[in-house]
Amino acid sequence: MACDFTREYALRARGFFLVAGVDEAGRGPLAGPVVAGAVAFREYRALEGLHDSKKLTPLRREKLFTALTTSANIRWAIGEASVQEIDHLNILRATHLAMARALEAMPENLHYALVDGLPVHGLPVEHTAIVGGDGLSVSIAAASIIAKVTRDRVMRAFDAEYPHYGFARHKGYGTREHLEALRIHGPCPIHRRSFAPVAQAIRTDS
Repeated sequence: MACDFTREYALRARGFFLVAGVDEAGRGPLAGPVVAGAVAFREYRALEGLHDSKKLTPLRREKLFTALTTSANIRWAIGEASVQEIDHLNILRATHLAMARALEAMPENLHYALVDGLPVHGLPVEHTAIVGGDGLSVSIAAASIIAKVTRDRVMRAFDAEYPHYGFARHKGYGTREHLEALRIHGPCPIHRRSFAPVAQAIRTDS
């Protein structure tokens, strides 16, 4: 199926004029925050090449990020949940919190949201969840790019602070390189201690 504005147009026909797509980046990694993006198009004009962020090259994501965040037609925001919140709440609830924060940070009052994945608890507006939505809704695809590029930049900044782990390369995911660095150096302050490989590294180190 095409990635288009079909769902947004259907909601506009029901009276929901400002509809945000919402998606997250960073549920799976062993380190760093989970980041959510929210994007609303005032007029339904797609950007060329806009699609699910996972199907785009890093360079293409960066170019689309710039186009999205500088367009007068687009309203956008990000929300984060910290490593401490992930460990305290669990990753699912922390992801929902990041999504709620992204929607609350939007510069205009929203009428509705389209969310990638399963239904979310605690959002400030009514929403519909769409499994695989980042490949179906342009608004969700745009949100996925905002979230992914933002989180990648965060992890590159952490790489400078904690250079032993390779965060700029793997962005906190459990690659062989990352697991070996955990074994040698133990966890650093941005590791998610509630995640099994990190907890194992703590036990091995103690």
